[in-house]
Amino acid sequence: MKVAFQGEIGAYSEEAVGGLYPEAEISPRPNFEAAFEAVSSGDVDRAVLPIENSLFGSVHQNYDLLREHDLNILAEIQIRIRHQLLGVKGTALGDIRKVYSHPQALGQCRTFLKSRLPDAEIIPSYDTAGAAKLVAEAGDPSQAAIASRAAEAEYALDNLGVDIESNHANYTRFLALGRPDANKEDGLSPESLETGQPKTSLLYAQKENVPGGLFKSLAVFALRDIDLFKIESRPLIGSPGQYIFYLDLDGHEDDERVRNALHHLNEVAAMVKVLGSYKSGRVLD
Repeated sequence: MKVAFQGEIGAYSEEAVGGLYPEAEISPRPNFEAAFEAVSSGDVDRAVLPIENSLFGSVHQNYDLLREHDLNILAEIQIRIRHQLLGVKGTALGDIRKVYSHPQALGQCRTFLKSRLPDAEIIPSYDTAGAAKLVAEAGDPSQAAIASRAAEAEYALDNLGVDIESNHANYTRFLALGRPDANKEDGLSPESLETGQPKTSLLYAQKENVPGGLFKSLAVFALRDIDLFKIESRPLIGSPGQYIFYLDLDGHEDDERVRNALHHLNEVAAMVKVLGSYKSGRVLD
């Protein structure tokens, strides 16, 4: 089993891979699109990618990529995100003049940065672990990165601030993606196979924007007492003012009530695509 993720060694996504596929060979990729393409092309078997954070919301690019690629959601996991302020050996907090990290990580640590490093330049980076690698390679005591404990160990950095996220209820949900012909349970950890209730993710587009149109499309689930966990909208590319809707709902697509709801939705929607049925993911603290 070969699994792609976005970022450098030490990224939170690597931890998510380990939680889902503990025996996998990891394959770091520079960006989300490269990870999607690696699975689509057959270069890797799976990709594990973030879809939403409990503090900063959805990863919109990955919602768009789910629409563009013919991949299925096979599993999910939630990872507790603990941010560390990392610098080269011997660095003191007062030495720091620049802080690098992914924009979401910087936002999640804004209270610490504002109170403890008010004069530091905040510099967005493509990846938390990549920021740690950059600081380690530069060897400059005036630079620091916000990244994981795994990145601290990987790049032999000093920890100048432990668990500096503004809100400790900070979790990121990751999805495991595979090609349509993938064996859904292949390589998954025993915990992933044994825990969680079935859920289904899908996307759809309305036929036209008319009063009550969105209500009617969602009513196909309410009429069958199907709980909706999440609704997300994204602009429909090439059709200004129209949207694609992403739903997470209770139940497997093979369940009779879900199957009937999807049949009904196909009658009232312009397009419906089931992204996958899988078990609700466990939480790694």
